Amino acid sequence: MSRTRVVIMGAAGRDFHNFNTVYRRSRRHEVVAFTATQIPNIDGRKYPATLAGALYPQGIRIFPEQELPRLIARHKVQEVVFSYSDVSNQYVMERAALVNACGARFVLLGADETMIPAKVPVVAVVAVRTGSGKSQTSRKVCSYLRSLGLSVVAVRHPMPYGNLTEQAVQRYATLDDLTKHQCTVEEMEEYEPHIVEGGVVYAGVDYAAILRRAEREADVIVWDGGNNDTAFYRPDLTITVVDPHRPGHERTYYPGAANVRLADVIIINKVDSAPEENIRAVFEEVVRANPKAQVIRAASPITVDDPAVIEGKSVLVVEDGPTLTHGGMKYGAGTLAARVFGARDIVDPRPYAVRSIAATFEKYPATGVLLPAMGYGPEQIRDLEQTINRVPCDAVVIGTPIDLRRILKIRKPSTRVQYSLQEQTRPGLQDILDKFVRAKRIRAKLRRIS
Repeated sequence: MSRTRVVIMGAAGRDFHNFNTVYRRSRRHEVVAFTATQIPNIDGRKYPATLAGALYPQGIRIFPEQELPRLIARHKVQEVVFSYSDVSNQYVMERAALVNACGARFVLLGADETMIPAKVPVVAVVAVRTGSGKSQTSRKVCSYLRSLGLSVVAVRHPMPYGNLTEQAVQRYATLDDLTKHQCTVEEMEEYEPHIVEGGVVYAGVDYAAILRRAEREADVIVWDGGNNDTAFYRPDLTITVVDPHRPGHERTYYPGAANVRLADVIIINKVDSAPEENIRAVFEEVVRANPKAQVIRAASPITVDDPAVIEGKSVLVVEDGPTLTHGGMKYGAGTLAARVFGARDIVDPRPYAVRSIAATFEKYPATGVLLPAMGYGPEQIRDLEQTINRVPCDAVVIGTPIDLRRILKIRKPSTRVQYSLQEQTRPGLQDILDKFVRAKRIRAKLRRIS
């Protein structure tokens, strides 16, 4: 029987997971290529044979997404599987139209067929968009469960931008592990806050293998989702974070709208800074889509190390990269801090951007006067540092989840913005997690890690 020829469209994450769970051992399908977008420098590689399995002894090549029509024609592709996240419904259907016009089927895999069951309880924290406040929610969930004496492991959505074989299964328990695994800025932003709070994080490429490792030391696994993707593990409790600064996105972005419908708990975050009409509109939409979910309103208050660095000054604001780029946000925590603590003005970094940072502004012109903290490799980290130091400003406001001063030499006064989740309604996360722990009869167990 001839095998169905498949291309998987991705961005170095969900695409590999979909392959591993659905196609790796399938003799009915032949995956002839991956395509890559969103993230710089992830095409031109190969999904290695060590991960691709016995049916793919040569591995599988990864091409730029622009080559998709040529790949369909050259390999007589019959199915194209869309496998990345945080894009509008319009964007998805435009790709579907292209694929259909090239003669192939356009496929979206369902949540159940890509979720791996776990032997320990799983709490999934996901969102409707990147930058909604998912990470601070994940950390709060982990912190509270640890306070109950439980061993908690956070498993983070993949960001394998380096050697895929070496990155198959990664465990992070100390800041030295960030160096050991040659983490990008984007990876540090997600892993470091967990580590600083005493947590353990797993990530990588092969999430079945990661799960088997994590289960050995976890009483509870917290899935810390990326972008607005659905969970890779079958959750026992799903918490979805929505953003009233982007009302309507909870129904018009893929696959965030699925996360709303899958949720047991929906957190409307940032109610302290969003217009009340936006909060009301988002509340009405999520209740309509998922009337059974428990809805929590939460604030995301900001603090800074030294307000005097900002007050009356011309400042450069550095924000979380993905939130500004494919997340589409016009501002973040750094911008809010600049306003709250009285900056004279925000300096436009675009005339001073170098190399890859200048290219980022060209690709995402809507970022405006904010500097996205792009750092997908050593060269881009150097470009970010040089750009920051070229900008003529009095001070730098660091609105990223990690302190960039740990990895960059910033030659100007600077202050870091931090933010946390503060629930404003009851029952809150603590009440819900208490009920969850009782219902699942979760008890701390002794484990040895080899």
